[in-house]
Amino acid sequence: MKYIAGIILIGIWVYVLYALKRSKLNFWLFITGSFGLFLILMTMVRPWLTMPLARGVAAIAGIVGNLTGTYDAYFKYGVLFIQAPAGAVTLRIDLECSGIIEISAFLSLLAFFGVYDISERILVGILGTIYTILGNAFRITLICLLVQAYGTNVYYIAHTFVGRIVFYILQVLMYFYVFTKPQIVHMQVGKFTYGKNEDK
Repeated sequence: MKYIAGIILIGIWVYVLYALKRSKLNFWLFITGSFGLFLILMTMVRPWLTMPLARGVAAIAGIVGNLTGTYDAYFKYGVLFIQAPAGAVTLRIDLECSGIIEISAFLSLLAFFGVYDISERILVGILGTIYTILGNAFRITLICLLVQAYGTNVYYIAHTFVGRIVFYILQVLMYFYVFTKPQIVHMQVGKFTYGKNEDK
């Protein structure tokens, strides 16, 4: 029954997108399209991709651990084991740490961002997804190194504050180059365009 309801809702969403496109209501097309696609990805794709992403992040973060001998990665389970001063910490990469939420949000916005054509969206989507995975792995690596160096008492600060701040700074930089800068370049005011000005 829930699958039928889901198909009906997706059908309504597609029809609304069609109506908004025909009416040339680009802002509402972007908002409705991005929000709807995000819900679809989180509902239908998230259960399938969370664990593979968690394993991938654990494997990438584990490279530093193996090279430095500071922590061990069990990527098949999405787990990192950190032997810290005065104790040990097991870091399990779950839904929040896998990066699936950030990747879904990015792809949903990109899919309806009119500055790029379809081939550009595919390329930027692939590069942005890889960048997000690497950025997330860097965040996890930083948390592990801080815990290993300073002990289990810094885990909360490392995970909740330091790791998140670093990851969000990396995401803001990506969003600037993917969304903000291209929008400014394509902006036209009267006879002046940033794109033409940049080409000279």
